[in-house]
Amino acid sequence: MSIKSDHWIRRMAALGMIEPFAPEQVRSSDGRPIISYGTSSYGYDVRCAGEFKIFTNINSTIVDPKRFDVNNFVDLSAEVCIIPPNSFALARTVEYFRIPRNTMVVCLGKSTYARCGIIVNVTPLEPEWEGHVTLEFSNTTPLPARIYANEGVAQMLFFESDEVCGTSYRDRGGKYQGQRGVTLPRT
Repeated sequence: MSIKSDHWIRRMAALGMIEPFAPEQVRSSDGRPIISYGTSSYGYDVRCAGEFKIFTNINSTIVDPKRFDVNNFVDLSAEVCIIPPNSFALARTVEYFRIPRNTMVVCLGKSTYARCGIIVNVTPLEPEWEGHVTLEFSNTTPLPARIYANEGVAQMLFFESDEVCGTSYRDRGGKYQGQRGVTLPRT
């Protein structure tokens, strides 16, 4: 298995692997600085859409992945999301992914956010998985933290195998296949 370069990513994007696709690293918009997104040397920096689910303890429920209570979140549509201290929020990528059968992708947080105490969960995108990536942001600080929509939040690293996998995410009917929008836990 080898990590793939910007040339490989551009070829795969031309085949519909990433939509929308920024072929170069974007660092500013309308003359204002932004947190970069787009193609990088060995990956692709994704953007966060303006749909957020912010964790709340307003209902004093228990977080249970088998019986997840949708009331644990407050929905927000905005250009900026403020995550309360020591809390977390869910969002989704602007980009929609279609992962080839011989490829594995790993999502890592950008260092710009990590240096502020905002951690993006490491998430794999398995062979033949398709959808918007649900992003999990943890604010590890004792202060409110800001996430910017339509700017870079995480980097995708692409690993291509010399052979295709025996059973892909699509083959086994993965529960998050084709997800659109912010997707809550499923069992």
